[in-house]
Amino acid sequence: MKEFRVGANDAGQRLDKFVEKVTVGLPKSLLYKAVRTKKIKVNRKRCEPGQILAEGDGVLLFLPPEFFGEKDDSFLRLTPRLTVAYEDENILVACKEEGQSCHSDETQTTGTLIDHIKSYLAKKGEYRPEAENAFAPALCNRIDRNTSGLVIAAKNAAALRGMNEIIRARQVEKIYLAWIHGALASAGEVTLYLKKNEGEKTVSVSPVPRAGYLTAVTAYRPLVTRGDRQLLEIRLHTGRTHQIRASFAFLGHPLVGDGKYGKDRSDPVFPHQALRAQTLLFHPDAASPLAYLAGLRVDAPEDVRFSRTN
Repeated sequence: MKEFRVGANDAGQRLDKFVEKVTVGLPKSLLYKAVRTKKIKVNRKRCEPGQILAEGDGVLLFLPPEFFGEKDDSFLRLTPRLTVAYEDENILVACKEEGQSCHSDETQTTGTLIDHIKSYLAKKGEYRPEAENAFAPALCNRIDRNTSGLVIAAKNAAALRGMNEIIRARQVEKIYLAWIHGALASAGEVTLYLKKNEGEKTVSVSPVPRAGYLTAVTAYRPLVTRGDRQLLEIRLHTGRTHQIRASFAFLGHPLVGDGKYGKDRSDPVFPHQALRAQTLLFHPDAASPLAYLAGLRVDAPEDVRFSRTN
């Protein structure tokens, strides 16, 4: 048996969602059966799976010990290596390094961006993993491992919900810088349709709508042309996987250094795609809990490789 005390970051969610987060490998069928048979209780009383938890509630779980895993606190052993572009009591915007994964994956299991963020906040005393049941600081957006630039993290559950909502409502504007092969004559906007190829970790592109393809809208503006390359400012009106890389390759102007959609990775300056998440502009409406961010602009530190003057 284990009892969990609902904290501020756990409040406001359904009981079944909370139980899924504090257990490991618990089948949903067994979860719902445990509720029916009173093996799961709230404040030592009968409960329902959809019951909304309040701060201070006690959740009792009479479940076999194999469903309670140990928390992974390996990030606490890290010395935080983090470039913070903006921070307040709710969110943090970090500038991710090229070659670093946002989350643990097959290419990187430790030292990811979120690991360093959690270590940084823990050492500041803003995140106490031992005091949390299910919540941990989390990323609200992500960029490819070999793309550098800005990524947003939420420090608490309310900020995570609020930021996810304004991102869904397209109230966060994302501006990228990219070097392409060739040159575009003028600013423009392109609408294409993308479909993930899960096994290959690529996307297919169609110029017309097709079943299973998602709309991808990309605006661009040439900044400077040097030889057979051009630096673009790119604004995303949708956020699809590999949207920029696949779209410009389809247009005949693949990103410099992009071996997946472009020519090769032999460029001496850009061993990977020449792409940087440079600027975030926040436009939440007045009803958002993050309304105070309205008008905020966050820029990544300068990377001379993306300078229009050098």
